[in-house]
Amino acid sequence: MNDFSDAFWAALRLLADLDPDLLEIVALSLSVSLSATGIAALIGLPLGAAVALIRFPGRRAITIFLNAMMGLPPVVVGLVVYMMLSRAGPLGELGLLFTPTAMVIAQCILITPIVAALTRQTVSDLNEEYEEHLRSLGADTTQRIATLLWDGRFRLLTAVLAGFGRAVAEVGAVLIVGGNIQHSTRVMTTTIALETSKGNLAFALGLGLVLVTVAASVNATVTVITDAASRRYG
Repeated sequence: MNDFSDAFWAALRLLADLDPDLLEIVALSLSVSLSATGIAALIGLPLGAAVALIRFPGRRAITIFLNAMMGLPPVVVGLVVYMMLSRAGPLGELGLLFTPTAMVIAQCILITPIVAALTRQTVSDLNEEYEEHLRSLGADTTQRIATLLWDGRFRLLTAVLAGFGRAVAEVGAVLIVGGNIQHSTRVMTTTIALETSKGNLAFALGLGLVLVTVAASVNATVTVITDAASRRYG
């Protein structure tokens, strides 16, 4: 118990002193995860809406595939991205392996199916509610997608939040493609694992507190926005 309390207070001192190494790791973590989430949203939101609204052969198979990919093992994604970006891989000449860009790619692959699958369900539900109205207005498919994405924007924050939560807490894929290199690709989750194995519990716990705070803050923000939207439009 004393070890835990000592580590906890030491972690708080690191946070209060704005330890440069800790801030660097937190900044890189947020940069990588936010970038991956933004790209995943740009891909996953229209993709999910299109699967929900457009009828085409194999639509059900794609729906099942997106749902299945929500549980994609991070280490498998990391391995595939590593092989693609390694010197012997098809993209090896780009020199992206063991860089933040490689970590963004891995996280984006992981969370795009989450955003797309949740978007598909949300847009499908909205379409059942507004289908007759949109048809009476003569809206084409592109207009329906744009309209329902805009109308469901507050609900879709949940999908984006789920993607960000998966990204910022991810360890396996970013460790494989990033290499956990100090001052280059070291993020919160990989540092927590490393420092814990080294016995540096204060630093690991400090990062853990930041990680929990970030996750809680994002959830609280989205909840406030969603509640405000429900009161305004509900």
